[in-house]
Amino acid sequence: MQVSSLNEVKIYSLSAGRSLPEWLSDRKKRALQKKDVDIRRRIELIQDFEMPTVSTKIKVSRDGQYIMAVGTYKPRVRCFDTYQLSQKFERCLDSEVVTFEILSDDYSKIVFLQCGRFVEFHSQHGHYYKTRIPKFGRDFSYHYPSCDLYFVGASSEVYRLNLEQGRFLNSLQTEASESNVCDINPVHFLFAMGTAEGKVECWDPRTRNRVGLLDCALSSVTADTEIEGLPSISALKFDGALNMAVGTSTGQVLLYDLRSSNPLIVKDHHYGLPIKSIQFQHQLDLIISADSRIIKMWNKDTGKIFTSMEPEHDINDVCLYPNSGMLMTANEAPKMNIYYIPVLGPAPKWCSFLDNLTEELEENPESTVYDDYKFVTRKDLENLGLAHLIGSSLLRAYMHGFFMDIRLYHKAKMMANPFAYEEYRREKIRQKIEETRAQRVQLKKLPKVNKELALKLIEEEGEEQQFSKKRKQKNLPSLLKDDRFKVMFENPDFQVDEQSEEFRLLNPLVSKMSEKRKRKLKILEELETQGQEEEEEPEGKASDAESSESSDDEKGWVEEVRKQRKLLRQEEKLKRQERLKEDQQTLLKPQFFEIKEGEEFRSFKDSAKKQKLMKKTLEDRLKLEEKLGTLNVSDTTVGSKQATFKLKKSEQQRKQQEAEKRHRQERKTLRRSASHLKSRRGRGRLFH
Repeated sequence: MQVSSLNEVKIYSLSAGRSLPEWLSDRKKRALQKKDVDIRRRIELIQDFEMPTVSTKIKVSRDGQYIMAVGTYKPRVRCFDTYQLSQKFERCLDSEVVTFEILSDDYSKIVFLQCGRFVEFHSQHGHYYKTRIPKFGRDFSYHYPSCDLYFVGASSEVYRLNLEQGRFLNSLQTEASESNVCDINPVHFLFAMGTAEGKVECWDPRTRNRVGLLDCALSSVTADTEIEGLPSISALKFDGALNMAVGTSTGQVLLYDLRSSNPLIVKDHHYGLPIKSIQFQHQLDLIISADSRIIKMWNKDTGKIFTSMEPEHDINDVCLYPNSGMLMTANEAPKMNIYYIPVLGPAPKWCSFLDNLTEELEENPESTVYDDYKFVTRKDLENLGLAHLIGSSLLRAYMHGFFMDIRLYHKAKMMANPFAYEEYRREKIRQKIEETRAQRVQLKKLPKVNKELALKLIEEEGEEQQFSKKRKQKNLPSLLKDDRFKVMFENPDFQVDEQSEEFRLLNPLVSKMSEKRKRKLKILEELETQGQEEEEEPEGKASDAESSESSDDEKGWVEEVRKQRKLLRQEEKLKRQERLKEDQQTLLKPQFFEIKEGEEFRSFKDSAKKQKLMKKTLEDRLKLEEKLGTLNVSDTTVGSKQATFKLKKSEQQRKQQEAEKRHRQERKTLRRSASHLKSRRGRGRLFH
């Protein structure tokens, strides 16, 4: 079983490995399995899951029990029973099959569209009936409510064959010269067909009238795409009632909402090959689109690539087993590929053991390599003198390099470097010498970053190791060897600044703690060497000694912290004095400023004030703002400080506010005078 991974998505190829020929006897097969490890380890999920030369189409029945595939040569159909993991039956046909459809839940009703314009019906026992359509067919769909078969092909007409009446009905006349694919919506049974002109026509089977037309050829052309000719429709698939995916012959996939004529998203395969198949995966909202070279899985909302697969042979068809993570392909080769992707879903019921296999492989991961191929970069090819092979069939492009045959690689290496054996011999001798040197006493190399801290840790580890050996205890893991703290001794951003305020205040306490630890280790070693059995008296003495020592230590480190604080304050004062001297020594040079249009020149006072404020320290500026009332500093319960600022009002705002105040006062005076006049008039009327 071959395992590949892309975007952290594991893909298990269940059909990888060597296959044994059919004409071999069982005895020879068993003998080969004993000799060859690859044949013994291969997984044959379904017995003889292949075609004589080429497989063209593959489908799964609705009940999930039967897998049917068609291929050549001779033209035939094979049915595989998943419950028995073997072939159910095989039937040969008169001509090659273009496509087929399983009408029933099992294999009892099948319709084949063949190359020679024949439509062949098969029942459970075998061949049932054969008829012919007027033009060569390319695809067909079955309309379940009316029991009609819709055939599209090298004609502008869509032929309808009613299976209930057993006769052809009036065909649908379209504007297209030829049609390539068709599909019927499973919800509202809308019939859609893709034309050679790059358009999709939608028809209502009830009224037999066209209800919509999409120009996909125009929508598929974007700024990034390079198109030589007119793209035609090569694949078509409905998803639910409203969504439809369309594949073009130039390698684009367009996702449509039926309510809009513009595509929701356009995805390009970048190979320029026609899209062969489109499938929908509803659990992860993925679209699985395939051309003859690659299978791509991408998110239908964002268009982001989920994963992709590149089989060894060209792809003809892709089939997704329902409600599972199994994917099957029909190829231009005898063997049909089976892939299992656990992220997409669980394994089918008939092969549930695959989940246990994949879980075991994930628990015990092994490096996946190609035994018969060697990965080389462009630089390696230039060194070997094989750069001229780029683009040929001998090199297979992959990521940032190429895969080439391991035999060709060894031959080229021998010719390019005939003294390779001598170099190999020297390397082996050097390794042997280094192994002998490792037994000698080695000097411990200190890292480039935090050398003092590393030296301190090494010394402490050495003391603890000696003590643990005497007491027969397990050694604790080293910080220098721990990957979690590896960056602290490699990245210069983690360098401890010994001149910083925090380090100088904490260093006395840390140094005292380390001294205390060393004293304890010495006391314990002395007790062990003496071998005293009575533990009460030494414990009491040690506790008294420790209490006296701890009090002395506390006094000592408190005094050292106070000294460090005094030194920090003195350094800050010196820095301020130096800044003041520099400010006094600096000479101000005249500067010219240009006034913007619409502004008036007032004075240099504002700019001078701003310059003085900018020169002052942050502490002085905060004090000034506290005096002005624009800043309020208060202590919080946690121990930190909280600062609240009030924005200053500009002169324009002040003028505006003054004008508003005047306007309000004028309005008040007017109202008072008007009310006074009214009252006087009212009194005059009463007197009259």
